[in-house]
Amino acid sequence: MRPALTRTVTLATGLLLCAAPLTTAPAAAAPGADAPAHVRQAPPKKPTLTAKATVKSIPAWHQFRVYGSSTRMRAGTQVTLQQLQKKRGWVSLPIRMHTNRAGAYNLRVKLGIKGLNKIRIVGGSAVSNVVQVSIR
Repeated sequence: MRPALTRTVTLATGLLLCAAPLTTAPAAAAPGADAPAHVRQAPPKKPTLTAKATVKSIPAWHQFRVYGSSTRMRAGTQVTLQQLQKKRGWVSLPIRMHTNRAGAYNLRVKLGIKGLNKIRIVGGSAVSNVVQVSIR
């Protein structure tokens, strides 16, 4: 090697060796390392869904909307409408859509079971609140 190149390589190696302890020392001290062992961190927040209906009472087979929003959920997550039915529990209806960029959804719904219907939205490991709609 040429003498000038050798000095440059030696100088660069010496700088790396000197800088290595400076850069690794703060990394060794992890944040919260001196926190007591009995202190627990909060669990990660779970995704949530909200649901509202545009009507409280409507004739059978007339259209209304169920709308709401999602939080801590990826845009484009599929949401499905469920209805509480006697002896069958929560039944998924063939009414579904994907959330938009803002996490909102808006479903068109037609129900035919007369009486008080309880419906909710499920999707992305989240379940919304129960909405009651009376069908006449």
